[in-house]
Amino acid sequence: MTTVQARTRMESLRNEILEHDRLYYVEARPRISDRDYDKLIDELRDLEAQFPDLITSDSPTQRVAGEPTKLFPPAEHHVPMLSLANTYSTDEVAAFAKRVHDALEHEPSEGYTCELKFDGVAMSLRYANGRLIRGATRGDGVTGDDVTANVRTIKSIPLKIVSDSKSAQSEFEVRGEVFMDIKGFQRLNEQREAMGEPPFANARNSTAGTLKTLDPREVVKRPLRFMAYQLLFHDIEFEEDSSLNTHSKRLDLLREFGFPVSKETMVVKDVKEIMDFVMYWQEKRDTLPFEIDGVVIKVNSSDEWVRMGAVAKSPRWAIAFKFETKQAKTRLLGITLQVGRMGTITPVAELEPVGLTGITIRRATLHNADEIDRKDFRIGDMVIIERGGEVIPKVVGVDIAQRHDDSKPFHFPHKCPECASELIRPPDEVSWYCENAECPAQIIGRITHFAARGAMDIAGLGDQSVAQFAEAGLLHSIADVYDLPSKRAELIELPRMGEKKADNLIAGIEASKQRPVSRFLFGLGIRHVGTSVAKLLIDEFGSIDAIAEASEEAIDEVPSIGPEIAASIFAYFRLRRNQDLLHRLRQLGLPFKGEKKPRVLGGAPAALGGFFAGKTFVLTGTLDAMTRDEAKEKIESLGGKVSGSVSKKTNFVVAGAEVGSKLDKANELGVKVLNEEAFLKELTA
Repeated sequence: MTTVQARTRMESLRNEILEHDRLYYVEARPRISDRDYDKLIDELRDLEAQFPDLITSDSPTQRVAGEPTKLFPPAEHHVPMLSLANTYSTDEVAAFAKRVHDALEHEPSEGYTCELKFDGVAMSLRYANGRLIRGATRGDGVTGDDVTANVRTIKSIPLKIVSDSKSAQSEFEVRGEVFMDIKGFQRLNEQREAMGEPPFANARNSTAGTLKTLDPREVVKRPLRFMAYQLLFHDIEFEEDSSLNTHSKRLDLLREFGFPVSKETMVVKDVKEIMDFVMYWQEKRDTLPFEIDGVVIKVNSSDEWVRMGAVAKSPRWAIAFKFETKQAKTRLLGITLQVGRMGTITPVAELEPVGLTGITIRRATLHNADEIDRKDFRIGDMVIIERGGEVIPKVVGVDIAQRHDDSKPFHFPHKCPECASELIRPPDEVSWYCENAECPAQIIGRITHFAARGAMDIAGLGDQSVAQFAEAGLLHSIADVYDLPSKRAELIELPRMGEKKADNLIAGIEASKQRPVSRFLFGLGIRHVGTSVAKLLIDEFGSIDAIAEASEEAIDEVPSIGPEIAASIFAYFRLRRNQDLLHRLRQLGLPFKGEKKPRVLGGAPAALGGFFAGKTFVLTGTLDAMTRDEAKEKIESLGGKVSGSVSKKTNFVVAGAEVGSKLDKANELGVKVLNEEAFLKELTA
């Protein structure tokens, strides 16, 4: 193929793929199968490999490009990103309408637009010559963070505008909301639980944290979406174009440009129609596939926006009507323990059924033992439940006035409800765990984790297949995976299997025996042992046997591994059932030996300076932006050290949600505490 032919074909492929992205992510009406889409991507990648000089920045293959950044540069907004004043009643909406009338000296000429208020993170996107050149957060309204590399990973954001409109080639700005829809957020939490990581509390915080992640390769794994709600032109010719003098017309142009714009937006003429829209969506919000927390009301004429201006940090021409809190009161009938897929024990409230936001609530999370003690939840209490940005309802309070005189405090059990094994609670952690790898409640999660891409990478052993094989009595532990090749006849008889699928699965199982030993170690599902920790351990000790024989102190001495991780690893290899499992896996041919490598101390030396250099940090609670392992890696890469316990030598405690006793210890010793927002700010400073 000549260079001219390649350029023509690559341009055609890029446009075709971008069109399919729009159909899938914006209009939700895909025209081709995932397999056919992947073929187009693969062909484009092959051509770009052959003709690297022809790669363009707006190519679909370049959504994730480059190495992780060390910081987010400041991004000044051409027009300040103002926050909206909130209202909560019809009277306040009427007062807003009166202020509009008084400012204009007449009713708004084009009425008002009513839009759903997405529960996400505000984003500014700048385009020039039809191409995305910058993505920036709101920040303080005047200056935000340049997160271009991260927003490029969001497939509902066009990298290139394909439109015949002359305005598409001008310099313009699109403002909107980055968010996660409900199903995407649920899938994300399911994946985290399968990997032994705590679920995120709610979609909005998870979105905000994801946009602050320094590595776009991690951002692309999160189900971020975008919804546009404002178009601004930096070119005065288009900003004053009479054909674009209303907000609703500009939204139509955004749709033409290929941006997702809410279909629920409506133009109305007065307060009654505004409130009809508000009340309708307050009742119907739970029918939507995403979370909203109110309605945004704007004067429709963009010319009148200019005339009205702004006050303080809010525009005069728009307000947000915030919905009432989603709470209800009901009786706590009991507390049961739910065993997570990787052994985490979560207390669940069994409730007297109550209606809340269109659904009947019978169960809600109680988070952990400390939360039960702190709020003194007792069986028989009248409790307050909430369902806000969270998908799963939670118990947030108790009505002490309605408590029975004979009520008794709840004592957290110390036996696993599924296998009766003793539960363990590591020092300074809030969760209890069942560490029996063959606990019936954990079989599917542990085997799915073992077979995942980052571990043994066994195609055909996903959640559904593992559940099917377990139900058929073919899987009871990780080791049983390697007995499946001898049970080919039984596999073939299972629904949706057949000879070809069975043979592919068997081939994948046999191939997995050649994976690096660090991936095998990660696949065992030892608490706190992620892929990077597993590799560090093998590099240090050379084999799983050497790790198993090492003392807790020797493990703790490995750079980047603190007391908390060392204690977890040491405890795992002391349990007889884990020893038996490893013995069986050895007999089945799994890799136990790796290559011991000379110790290399990574991370930035303290001499380089910076906030983290030479300081000791302790992590507690759940972070929305990243896992603890990821936070640990970031601190160490900047010259800091992470410890598992708080002492006088600790410089900072980083506190996420649902913190444990480490926070109390920090306050007792006078150690400075950083919340997640402050921690992220220092990371990106």
